[in-house]
Amino acid sequence: MLDYDKEAEEYDSSRGGEPRAAAAADAVLGLIPEDAHRLLDVGCGTGIVTRRLASGRPGLRVTGADLTYGMVRRAGDRLPGAVVLADSRRLPFSDGTFDAVTSVWLLHLVEGPEEVRAVLFECARVLRPGGVYVTTVDKAAAHDVGSDIDAVLARRPRRLASDAAEAVAEHAAACGLVPAGGARFRGVGQGRSPRGAAADLRRGWFTTLRPDDPLGERITARLAALPDQDRPRRDPEFTLRAFRKPGS
Repeated sequence: MLDYDKEAEEYDSSRGGEPRAAAAADAVLGLIPEDAHRLLDVGCGTGIVTRRLASGRPGLRVTGADLTYGMVRRAGDRLPGAVVLADSRRLPFSDGTFDAVTSVWLLHLVEGPEEVRAVLFECARVLRPGGVYVTTVDKAAAHDVGSDIDAVLARRPRRLASDAAEAVAEHAAACGLVPAGGARFRGVGQGRSPRGAAADLRRGWFTTLRPDDPLGERITARLAALPDQDRPRRDPEFTLRAFRKPGS
Protein backbone atom coordinates (compact mmCIF):
# COMPACT_ATOMS: atom_id res chain seq x y z
CA MET A 1 0.00 0.00 0.00
CA LEU A 2 1.29 3.45 -0.88
CA ASP A 3 1.99 6.02 1.83
CA TYR A 4 -0.52 8.62 0.66
CA ASP A 5 0.83 11.26 3.03
CA LYS A 6 4.14 11.08 1.16
CA GLU A 7 2.47 10.69 -2.24
CA ALA A 8 0.21 13.73 -1.90
CA GLU A 9 2.53 16.33 -3.46
CA GLU A 10 3.29 14.32 -6.61
CA TYR A 11 0.08 12.32 -6.79
CA ASP A 12 -1.79 14.34 -9.42
CA SER A 13 1.07 14.75 -11.87
CA SER A 14 1.65 11.00 -11.95
CA ARG A 15 -2.00 10.16 -12.58
CA GLY A 16 -3.25 12.22 -15.48
CA GLY A 17 -3.56 15.58 -13.72
CA GLU A 18 -6.32 18.01 -14.63
CA PRO A 19 -7.40 16.33 -17.90
CA ARG A 20 -8.15 13.06 -16.12
CA ALA A 21 -9.86 14.93 -13.27
CA ALA A 22 -12.06 16.80 -15.73
CA ALA A 23 -13.11 13.56 -17.45
CA ALA A 24 -13.92 11.93 -14.11
CA ALA A 25 -15.90 14.89 -12.75
CA ASP A 26 -17.93 15.31 -15.94
CA ALA A 27 -18.89 11.62 -15.91
CA VAL A 28 -19.78 11.68 -12.21
CA LEU A 29 -21.91 14.81 -12.53
CA GLY A 30 -23.79 13.17 -15.37
CA LEU A 31 -25.10 10.66 -12.83
CA ILE A 32 -25.95 13.19 -10.09
CA PRO A 33 -29.57 14.43 -10.09
CA GLU A 34 -29.98 18.07 -11.11
CA ASP A 35 -31.83 18.86 -7.87
CA ALA A 36 -28.95 17.71 -5.63
CA HIS A 37 -27.74 20.46 -3.29
CA ARG A 38 -25.22 18.74 -1.02
CA LEU A 39 -22.57 16.24 -2.17
CA LEU A 40 -19.96 14.35 -0.16
CA ASP A 41 -16.84 13.11 -1.98
CA VAL A 42 -15.47 10.23 0.11
CA GLY A 43 -11.78 9.46 -0.34
CA CYS A 44 -11.34 12.81 -2.07
CA GLY A 45 -7.54 12.57 -2.14
CA THR A 46 -5.93 15.81 -3.30
CA GLY A 47 -9.34 17.27 -4.17
CA ILE A 48 -8.50 17.56 -7.86
CA VAL A 49 -11.77 15.85 -8.86
CA THR A 50 -13.70 17.26 -5.89
CA ARG A 51 -12.98 20.84 -6.94
CA ARG A 52 -14.30 20.14 -10.43
CA LEU A 53 -17.45 18.60 -8.97
CA ALA A 54 -17.99 21.84 -7.07
CA SER A 55 -17.29 24.13 -10.02
CA GLY A 56 -19.14 21.99 -12.55
CA ARG A 57 -22.60 22.32 -11.00
CA PRO A 58 -23.78 25.76 -9.83
CA GLY A 59 -25.57 25.54 -6.51
CA LEU A 60 -24.02 22.20 -5.52
CA ARG A 61 -22.33 22.39 -2.13
CA VAL A 62 -19.47 19.88 -2.11
CA THR A 63 -17.63 18.47 0.93
CA GLY A 64 -14.53 16.30 0.68
CA ALA A 65 -13.37 13.65 3.16
CA ASP A 66 -10.14 11.68 3.24
CA LEU A 67 -8.25 9.51 5.73
CA THR A 68 -4.73 10.90 5.23
CA TYR A 69 -3.49 14.27 6.43
CA GLY A 70 -1.29 14.92 3.39
CA MET A 71 -4.22 14.48 1.01
CA VAL A 72 -6.56 16.57 3.15
CA ARG A 73 -4.01 19.40 3.26
CA ARG A 74 -3.78 19.44 -0.56
CA ALA A 75 -7.55 19.16 -0.96
CA GLY A 76 -8.07 21.94 1.57
CA ASP A 77 -5.97 24.26 -0.57
CA ARG A 78 -8.37 23.61 -3.44
CA LEU A 79 -11.58 23.77 -1.40
CA PRO A 80 -10.91 25.90 1.70
CA GLY A 81 -13.16 25.02 4.62
CA ALA A 82 -14.86 22.18 2.75
CA VAL A 83 -12.58 19.19 3.47
CA VAL A 84 -12.51 17.00 6.59
CA LEU A 85 -10.09 14.34 7.86
CA ALA A 86 -12.26 11.24 8.21
CA ASP A 87 -12.31 7.45 7.94
CA SER A 88 -14.72 6.35 5.21
CA ARG A 89 -15.91 3.55 7.52
CA ARG A 90 -16.92 6.05 10.23
CA LEU A 91 -18.04 9.26 8.58
CA PRO A 92 -18.59 12.23 10.93
CA PHE A 93 -21.98 13.20 9.51
CA SER A 94 -25.57 12.61 10.57
CA ASP A 95 -27.90 10.21 8.78
CA GLY A 96 -29.36 11.59 5.55
CA THR A 97 -27.11 14.66 5.39
CA PHE A 98 -26.30 14.54 1.67
CA ASP A 99 -28.24 14.42 -1.60
CA ALA A 100 -25.33 12.65 -3.29
CA VAL A 101 -22.23 10.75 -2.21
CA THR A 102 -19.30 9.87 -4.47
CA SER A 103 -16.17 7.74 -4.13
CA VAL A 104 -13.80 7.95 -7.08
CA TRP A 105 -10.90 5.47 -7.10
CA LEU A 106 -11.45 4.46 -3.46
CA LEU A 107 -12.98 0.98 -3.20
CA HIS A 108 -10.05 -0.76 -4.93
CA LEU A 109 -7.88 0.36 -1.98
CA VAL A 110 -10.18 -1.16 0.65
CA GLU A 111 -9.03 -4.58 1.83
CA GLY A 112 -11.65 -7.30 2.09
CA PRO A 113 -15.39 -7.52 1.44
CA GLU A 114 -16.35 -6.65 5.02
CA GLU A 115 -14.42 -3.40 4.84
CA VAL A 116 -15.92 -2.53 1.44
CA ARG A 117 -19.38 -3.15 2.83
CA ALA A 118 -18.56 -0.94 5.83
CA VAL A 119 -17.66 1.91 3.48
CA LEU A 120 -20.83 1.46 1.43
CA PHE A 121 -22.92 1.27 4.60
CA GLU A 122 -21.58 4.64 5.72
CA CYS A 123 -22.11 6.18 2.28
CA ALA A 124 -25.70 4.91 2.32
CA ARG A 125 -26.25 6.07 5.90
CA VAL A 126 -25.33 9.72 5.23
CA LEU A 127 -27.34 9.72 1.98
CA ARG A 128 -30.89 11.05 2.15
CA PRO A 129 -33.78 8.91 0.86
CA GLY A 130 -33.92 9.44 -2.88
CA GLY A 131 -30.25 10.39 -3.00
CA VAL A 132 -27.62 8.83 -5.27
CA TYR A 133 -24.28 7.18 -4.56
CA VAL A 134 -21.71 7.08 -7.42
CA THR A 135 -18.49 5.06 -7.36
CA THR A 136 -15.79 3.74 -9.67
CA VAL A 137 -15.57 -0.04 -10.08
CA ASP A 138 -13.14 -2.48 -11.74
CA LYS A 139 -10.25 0.01 -11.64
CA ALA A 140 -7.50 -2.52 -12.35
CA ALA A 141 -9.40 -4.02 -15.29
CA ALA A 142 -9.68 -0.55 -16.85
CA HIS A 143 -5.97 -0.70 -17.66
CA ASP A 144 -6.31 -3.91 -19.69
CA VAL A 145 -6.69 -2.35 -23.13
CA GLY A 146 -5.51 -5.25 -25.29
CA SER A 147 -1.98 -3.94 -25.80
CA ASP A 148 1.28 -5.83 -26.17
CA ILE A 149 1.99 -4.89 -22.55
CA ASP A 150 -1.24 -6.57 -21.43
CA ALA A 151 -0.24 -9.72 -23.31
CA VAL A 152 2.98 -9.88 -21.31
CA LEU A 153 1.30 -9.07 -18.01
CA ALA A 154 -1.40 -11.71 -18.55
CA ARG A 155 0.80 -14.31 -16.82
CA ARG A 156 1.01 -12.37 -13.57
CA PRO A 157 -1.06 -13.49 -10.58
CA ARG A 158 -3.83 -11.04 -9.79
CA ARG A 159 -5.26 -9.75 -6.56
CA LEU A 160 -8.95 -10.25 -5.88
CA ALA A 161 -10.42 -6.86 -6.78
CA SER A 162 -12.19 -5.18 -3.88
CA ASP A 163 -14.05 -2.96 -6.36
CA ALA A 164 -15.30 -5.70 -8.70
CA ALA A 165 -18.57 -4.44 -10.17
CA GLU A 166 -20.65 -7.47 -9.21
CA ALA A 167 -19.33 -7.47 -5.64
CA VAL A 168 -19.97 -3.74 -5.26
CA ALA A 169 -23.54 -4.21 -6.51
CA GLU A 170 -24.07 -6.96 -3.94
CA HIS A 171 -22.70 -4.80 -1.13
CA ALA A 172 -24.84 -1.88 -2.26
CA ALA A 173 -27.97 -4.06 -2.22
CA ALA A 174 -27.12 -5.23 1.30
CA CYS A 175 -26.96 -1.56 2.30
CA GLY A 176 -30.40 -0.87 0.84
CA LEU A 177 -29.25 0.78 -2.39
CA VAL A 178 -30.65 0.00 -5.83
CA PRO A 179 -28.94 0.35 -9.25
CA ALA A 180 -29.36 3.75 -10.89
CA GLY A 181 -27.23 3.68 -14.03
CA GLY A 182 -23.60 4.01 -14.95
CA ALA A 183 -21.05 5.71 -17.18
CA ARG A 184 -17.52 5.37 -18.55
CA PHE A 185 -14.72 7.87 -18.99
CA ARG A 186 -11.17 7.87 -20.32
CA GLY A 187 -8.15 8.07 -18.00
CA VAL A 188 -6.41 10.81 -19.97
CA GLY A 189 -2.62 10.48 -19.96
CA GLN A 190 -2.55 7.15 -18.15
CA GLY A 191 -1.65 4.75 -20.93
CA ARG A 192 1.07 2.31 -19.88
CA SER A 193 4.52 2.16 -21.47
CA PRO A 194 6.71 -0.97 -21.29
CA ARG A 195 9.35 0.77 -19.18
CA GLY A 196 6.74 2.23 -16.84
CA ALA A 197 4.95 -1.11 -16.49
CA ALA A 198 8.23 -2.81 -15.56
CA ALA A 199 8.89 -0.17 -12.91
CA ASP A 200 5.38 -0.62 -11.49
CA LEU A 201 5.86 -4.38 -11.44
CA ARG A 202 9.05 -3.97 -9.39
CA ARG A 203 7.15 -1.74 -6.95
CA GLY A 204 4.55 -4.46 -6.44
CA TRP A 205 1.68 -2.69 -8.18
CA PHE A 206 -1.19 -4.70 -9.72
CA THR A 207 0.32 -8.06 -8.75
CA THR A 208 0.87 -10.49 -5.89
CA LEU A 209 4.40 -11.42 -6.96
CA ARG A 210 7.11 -11.28 -4.30
CA PRO A 211 10.11 -9.08 -5.18
CA ASP A 212 12.30 -12.20 -5.51
CA ASP A 213 9.82 -14.30 -7.51
CA PRO A 214 11.47 -15.64 -10.72
CA LEU A 215 8.23 -15.12 -12.64
CA GLY A 216 8.48 -11.40 -11.94
CA GLU A 217 11.96 -11.34 -13.43
CA ARG A 218 10.77 -13.18 -16.54
CA ILE A 219 7.86 -10.79 -17.02
CA THR A 220 10.16 -7.80 -16.53
CA ALA A 221 12.55 -9.18 -19.16
CA ARG A 222 9.68 -9.63 -21.64
CA LEU A 223 8.53 -6.06 -21.01
CA ALA A 224 12.07 -4.84 -21.64
CA ALA A 225 12.05 -6.62 -25.02
CA LEU A 226 8.95 -4.81 -26.28
CA PRO A 227 9.36 -2.01 -28.86
CA ASP A 228 8.86 1.68 -28.11
CA GLN A 229 9.80 1.43 -24.45
CA ASP A 230 8.56 4.89 -23.52
CA ARG A 231 5.53 5.14 -25.81
CA PRO A 232 2.27 5.03 -23.84
CA ARG A 233 -0.30 2.57 -25.12
CA ARG A 234 -4.03 3.34 -25.19
CA ASP A 235 -5.48 5.14 -22.18
CA PRO A 236 -7.59 3.13 -19.74
CA GLU A 237 -11.36 3.54 -19.65
CA PHE A 238 -12.87 3.70 -16.18
CA THR A 239 -16.34 2.58 -15.15
CA LEU A 240 -18.82 4.31 -12.83
CA ARG A 241 -21.85 2.75 -11.17
CA ALA A 242 -24.68 4.72 -9.56
CA PHE A 243 -27.03 3.51 -6.82
CA ARG A 244 -30.10 5.19 -5.38
CA LYS A 245 -31.37 5.12 -1.82
CA PRO A 246 -35.11 4.35 -2.07
CA GLY A 247 -37.51 6.91 -0.67
CA SER A 248 -38.90 10.32 -1.45
